[in-house]
Amino acid sequence: MKFIGATAHYVTADLDEGPIIEQELIRVDHSLTPDQLAARGREAETRALARAVRWHCENRIVALGNRTVVFS
Repeated sequence: MKFIGATAHYVTADLDEGPIIEQELIRVDHSLTPDQLAARGREAETRALARAVRWHCENRIVALGNRTVVFS
């Protein structure tokens, strides 16, 4: 079983090193073409980023150092 995914995180001076807000995983298999894999990746990015932005705007996230807590 293989997965692809996307991570939404706060931005820091270091590339991809900010506190993670949300992650989205999608199960994939060998039958998908490269274009289909790319499309699934974009879908994962869209969902993860949309949730992260919504939670941030709703003040549901507390960043503690390099960690985050998301309140329901």
